[in-house]
Amino acid sequence: MTQWKQGLYALTDAQLMPDDATLIDRCEAALSAGIALLQYRDKSGDEGRRERQARALKALCDHYETPLIINDDAALAWRLGVGVHLGRSDGSIARARKALGPDAIIGATCQDSLEFAEQAAREGASYLAFGRFYPSLTKPDAPPAELSILARAARFDLPRVAIGGIDADNIEATVGAGADLIALVHGIFSHEDPGAVVRRLNRAFDR
Repeated sequence: MTQWKQGLYALTDAQLMPDDATLIDRCEAALSAGIALLQYRDKSGDEGRRERQARALKALCDHYETPLIINDDAALAWRLGVGVHLGRSDGSIARARKALGPDAIIGATCQDSLEFAEQAAREGASYLAFGRFYPSLTKPDAPPAELSILARAARFDLPRVAIGGIDADNIEATVGAGADLIALVHGIFSHEDPGAVVRRLNRAFDR
């Protein structure tokens, strides 16, 4: 398995990838270019579609030796043997850890709260996600966070994920502020060539 604790963290979006073929094609482009993590995020409520697409992405991620994370569905993550990402109201980190085992990657949305980050770390989170840091197309109403929270969160000794409006113009500043992983939705998948975008943005981690 590739080292997942630093690099680009790609999140799928059903509006940008409305069918199975587009989803697989764009995710494979990102995976082949070198992302650290891939999160399957689908809020449609179509359980059959979610199961089918998640299993297809699991096979793809296995091929590229990249961890797959399921958004907000610990049961689906358990069935596939993959990780899960939980929002602040999406369920208990502790229960997910108990269900998925000690080696599963479990992410926690912390937004701008060090207090929630501390609780998530205590309950067994694998990484802590902060943001939005910039205007976001995916979650425009999410509460803003200051970049300084990334440095202050170093005390938890867990990878820090930055999310929200990150692009080629601000990724270097965000990594420089302490982000280990950069989470992107439109920043990767709104482009016709996701692989080229991934290769370009990965340079921010080489500096």
